Amino acid sequence: MGKGGSLSDGIIKKILLSYTYVAIWIFLSFTVIVYNKYILDKKMYNWPFPISLTMIHMSFCASLAFILIKVFKVVEPVSMSRELYLSSVVPIGALYSLSLWLSNSAYIYLSVSFIQMLKALMPVAVYSIGVLFKKEGFKSDTMVNMLSISFGVAIAAYGEAKFDTWGVILQLGAVAFEATRLVMIQILLTSKGITLNPITSLYYVAPCCFVFLMVPWIFVEYPVLKETSSFHFDFVVFGTNSVCAFALNLAVFLLVGKTSALTMNVAGVVKDWLLIAFSWSVIKDTVTPINLFGYGLAFLGVAYYNHSKLQALKAKEAQKKAAQADEEAGRLLEERESEGTGKKSESQD
Repeated sequence: MGKGGSLSDGIIKKILLSYTYVAIWIFLSFTVIVYNKYILDKKMYNWPFPISLTMIHMSFCASLAFILIKVFKVVEPVSMSRELYLSSVVPIGALYSLSLWLSNSAYIYLSVSFIQMLKALMPVAVYSIGVLFKKEGFKSDTMVNMLSISFGVAIAAYGEAKFDTWGVILQLGAVAFEATRLVMIQILLTSKGITLNPITSLYYVAPCCFVFLMVPWIFVEYPVLKETSSFHFDFVVFGTNSVCAFALNLAVFLLVGKTSALTMNVAGVVKDWLLIAFSWSVIKDTVTPINLFGYGLAFLGVAYYNHSKLQALKAKEAQKKAAQADEEAGRLLEERESEGTGKKSESQD
């Protein structure tokens, strides 16, 4: 009874911890999105400088990652040559900087709820780019699913009360760059046996992002900021915003490390619905029935895609276990045969 009870307690503890990690990630992701919207929106804090905000995040995250790795040694740095950094990390950093710049820029023009609906296109973009770079095999049923997600997002866009073409272009660009980055991580890093957790990823990628963002910042935002003599850097607002951004990366590390990437995808869906509800009830963004119907269709498509990925993963694991079991059985058979041969030779002696 005691043994069974302790096992039950262990399982309950594990489930509670998993839910805690999910809740922390949802809260921090929710907070960063709403906080960024608050800072950038002209009707709120009114600081419409997305490149500057992203650069603040990158410099803060790079500094903290350096301290955690070099001073506190929380995680070990990855062994990486200069050639590997330039050929693999730099392109990923360039794509990440473009993705962050465009996604933060979209908050100036679009509502939080509509941005979450557009983000439902991420599996479509990842799959399409994966097929293009031959990292994914083309499957007609998967493509039909991708088209259903796209159709749902198109309906949501049609029903958007405050549709802004430039904002949509920015967000779609952000999705495209982020999807390309995820595929490039597979091609340039994972295929070479290099895995970066969120802390080591920030350690290597954040400084690179900062340098890339410096180029458009000099020409686009610096001249405007120079003329804005009334602006004073608010350490409380930008400091807490940067802490939230870094904490979100740590939460990703915990969530994926202690649960799975699929759990994060499911949690992401919950977060999106919460953000839509928050955007409608608190920020007072207009969410139309057509919006919800379209996003509902896209949501079903994304849910089916995640389910298919899970089934494929389970089948792969089962195949791997079966192969290991066959290998083990073969090894045992060989041992028995060799033992039998040994005994036979002894009896003949």
